Amino acid sequence: MPFYDLRCSNCGEEFNVRASMSDREEKRIRCPKCGDNRLEAIFSNVNIIRSREKSDMPSCPNAHICGKYCNH
Repeated sequence: MPFYDLRCSNCGEEFNVRASMSDREEKRIRCPKCGDNRLEAIFSNVNIIRSREKSDMPSCPNAHICGKYCNH
């Protein structure tokens, strides 16, 4: 189940909740402060996870051949 960052249209409370997509689509999620179900999505943070930075990888002496994809 995904997590949603939501804001209540009634009282302005911002909260994070784990819920199914159908719970959100069918407005079954309620504000923990006032109980209203008129909620809007907010986008406060984006987390990106990468395995390695290209600059962290050692340079390849055969980059002209392998295109820097040989994990040398």
